[in-house]
Amino acid sequence: MAANVNETQSPARVSVGWALLLGTGVAVSLGVYGRVHTAAQRPLFNLGFSSMLPMKAWLTTAAAALLAVQLVTALWMWRRLPGAGRPPSWVAPLHRWSGTAAFVTTLPVAFHCLWSLGYVTSSARVAVHGFFGCVFYGAYAAKMLSLRLRGVPGWALPVLGGTVLGSLVMLWLTAALWFFTRSGIPLT
Repeated sequence: MAANVNETQSPARVSVGWALLLGTGVAVSLGVYGRVHTAAQRPLFNLGFSSMLPMKAWLTTAAAALLAVQLVTALWMWRRLPGAGRPPSWVAPLHRWSGTAAFVTTLPVAFHCLWSLGYVTSSARVAVHGFFGCVFYGAYAAKMLSLRLRGVPGWALPVLGGTVLGSLVMLWLTAALWFFTRSGIPLT
């Protein structure tokens, strides 16, 4: 019986291992690129905002709001949302599309962080922000891969999804909240 349990656990460990290895590779690659790349110190575009900072703050805020939708729909799909009952058929597509929209919304922000600013460690706030930016994309890659792998244990998706959500919250706290609490900077 013990050999049978080990046989079923081994592929699950391998699946989670591959997902975590990919996520770690993405996170480390982004950090290394941000650190060794010579920052351009200028934006390529601002999407109609007055400058790069408002663009990044508002897009990160939009992504955080979309990830709040992700959290509620995930809890509902897994029947962990108190009092919600059985989820209607539109909840799973809403979960999928809100996640896609959140990810796409973060791309201009990440591009400007990496290309225009690089991985800066001159202040604790900026260093923490850069760290969680790398964690966000690494966790996202690991989560997306784990959705496609067989034998991934039931705890993996909630942990990876929670890491994606938590890292984006930290990104928002260390950049967007900082921006919104500064005076004298145009908000748009």
